[in-house]
Amino acid sequence: MEDQEMQLKVRRGILCMCLYFFGSTVTDKFTESMYVLANEPSVALYRLQEHVRRSLPELVQHKTDMQSWEEQSQGAIYSVEYACSAVKSMTNSSLYFKNIDGLLRQAISMKEQISNSQGRRKRTTDSDVLKEGGEKHSSGM
Repeated sequence: MEDQEMQLKVRRGILCMCLYFFGSTVTDKFTESMYVLANEPSVALYRLQEHVRRSLPELVQHKTDMQSWEEQSQGAIYSVEYACSAVKSMTNSSLYFKNIDGLLRQAISMKEQISNSQGRRKRTTDSDVLKEGGEKHSSGM
């Protein structure tokens, strides 16, 4: 009986060794086959196509957002440049404002001179009228 047990143990050992050897060989071959299939060029192109299909809508959205922001920033840049040119032209126009100020002062002084001369004429004509009226009054009595 011991002899049979020993033969059984030997057979189990040989069987285990065969299974281990064939099993590891089969799994190695299976792994290698999967690696080859996973890295085949057509599979790579399929994965690339999947990636493009998933990421393209987001990229298009980013592009339209960027174009919108570019338009807004171009409008803001134009507004700032226009405001800067307006400020520069205002600083350059100080000469014209000084000239206008001088002309206004001159016009005011001329108006005052005209008013003063008209006031003198009126006073002289009033006094002449009074003198004439007084002479007529005194001669009529």
